[in-house]
Amino acid sequence: MRSTVLVLGGTNDGRRLAAALAVEPELRVVSALAGQVSLPRLPVGQVRIGGFGGAPGLAAWLRTEQADVLVDATHPFASRITQLAVSAATEVGVPLLVLNRPGWRTVPGDDWRWVDSVPAAAQMVPSVGRRALLTTGRRDLAHFAALSQVWFLSRSIEPPAPPMPARCEVLLDRGPFTLDAELALFRRHDIDVLVTKDSGGPGAKLSAARILGVPVIMVRRPPLPPVDVAGAVDDAVYWINAKLRP
Repeated sequence: MRSTVLVLGGTNDGRRLAAALAVEPELRVVSALAGQVSLPRLPVGQVRIGGFGGAPGLAAWLRTEQADVLVDATHPFASRITQLAVSAATEVGVPLLVLNRPGWRTVPGDDWRWVDSVPAAAQMVPSVGRRALLTTGRRDLAHFAALSQVWFLSRSIEPPAPPMPARCEVLLDRGPFTLDAELALFRRHDIDVLVTKDSGGPGAKLSAARILGVPVIMVRRPPLPPVDVAGAVDDAVYWINAKLRP
């Protein structure tokens, strides 16, 4: 019988993990996407779109499908999903791994201001700049709605929902972005502050901010629960194989 691996995905790392596992014929890989993006990039293999109905629904799926391993490869800021995964895996007794890529680190020339939350970032913006590139995600735009003295360029994959800042332009785009494109974007809109989350991965926007001397307001990641963590896809594959074939 094939072993079943459920990957809670929707990220580049989740797609790369599914592709790496799909070449192993003894594995059945199912990628679960939340369904929040209208045209998601689908991973190879079996795909499930939509929520499970909280931790009880996820636990029921793990039991019914006789899952052998659960991997949380969602966004580093998807802390609610991680907590649901911990609860369901603990209830069913399925090994759980969090695939959590490393966060960004400053290099000489960076001007970063760390905050613990998006509301804290919104509170800081007026003291740092007047034309902000906002890349924290469409669900966080409401936290900036009261800042009438700042002009925002809000970039996201899907359109944000109101409330929105009075002075705001929405840019619908999907990365990865090149350094040249980011430099052109900063210059075209006279961006003087970047607001983002420490999501890790390609960081062309951070390089552009460094080159142009633009300060960055960086939101720290939420802490992870005490679970096994892999920082790279290769490490996750090794961990999965060790659990399935010790």
